Amino acid sequence: MVESYRVAILGATGAVGAELLQLLAQRQFPLAELRLLASPRSAGQQISFGGEQLTVKPVDAHSFNGIDIVLASAGGSTSKVWAPIAVQAGAVVIDNSSAFRMERDVPLVIPEVNPHAAASHKGIIANPNCTTILLAVAVYPLHQVQPIQRIVASTYQSASGAGARAMEEVKIQAAAILEGKKPKAEIFPYPLAFNLFPHNSKLTDQGYCEEEMKMVNETRKIFGVPNLRITATCVRVPVLRAHSESINLEFERPFGVAEARDILSRSPGVKLVEDWSANYFPMPIDASGQDDVLVGRIRQDLSHACGLELWLCGDQIRKGAALNAVQIAELLVQKNLLKSTAAIA
Repeated sequence: MVESYRVAILGATGAVGAELLQLLAQRQFPLAELRLLASPRSAGQQISFGGEQLTVKPVDAHSFNGIDIVLASAGGSTSKVWAPIAVQAGAVVIDNSSAFRMERDVPLVIPEVNPHAAASHKGIIANPNCTTILLAVAVYPLHQVQPIQRIVASTYQSASGAGARAMEEVKIQAAAILEGKKPKAEIFPYPLAFNLFPHNSKLTDQGYCEEEMKMVNETRKIFGVPNLRITATCVRVPVLRAHSESINLEFERPFGVAEARDILSRSPGVKLVEDWSANYFPMPIDASGQDDVLVGRIRQDLSHACGLELWLCGDQIRKGAALNAVQIAELLVQKNLLKSTAAIA
């Protein structure tokens, strides 16, 4: 008999929450109960799941009683309030926000990269940032063969990274521009339709934005290489869904293009997309709704004998958020890791 589990989704009415529901159904996660939680403003909504209508409940101090796993995607401030309460109630929290990612005793997990890290959890496991997940899934298989010395990443991030309302804003702006009207920006600081701008997260004293520093710090933690040389430039582009990244990798010794291509063609979570005769490589329109990170245009860096260039696209709502969280939940179940190491100690 297959054991089943009681799961709560915190932030069930958001874009990632909707994707979590879809993935739990598609992947047939063994559910004994599914509890949908959100803010009082969103509570009361009816959501269809498994042939039933589930009511979204307002989150409160008793919401996590009897729950095994919490899939949290309601923002960092919300997670900081409710994750400790859920853990105290006996649940394991898989958190999609940045609230706990860099805490020393919170594992930051990508199942294709560092599944072993999940075993050390003390009740909370952090889901990495979307751009970090896409990057790591694509380059870690190469790192395992020959340690990467340096990463230079440029990201081209879609509107959906800022939520469903941001996607709608781009559509409205595009229509306004085509009608000769001035586009209005409310979600983003500037119009995104027919435009692009450096990522609008807060700037640090070093001139990097928070999004760029997430890629730097999270990649180091996930790879277990605190001094990994990595730099990033993140750009918001007028694409509705799926992020793209241009990646330059430096190794200690030359890394053959054919070998890299062969490795990635066999790597979990990666799909090689290359048709050189047609100049056809990964595109956001192809990555949208897909589980795999699409990788292609792998080539020798002409400026460095030990360098490789590659291009990737991935659905940041799916693999970059919801799918990774569900995969962590599956890992906890498969490896019998629902009891925290803090409880064992």
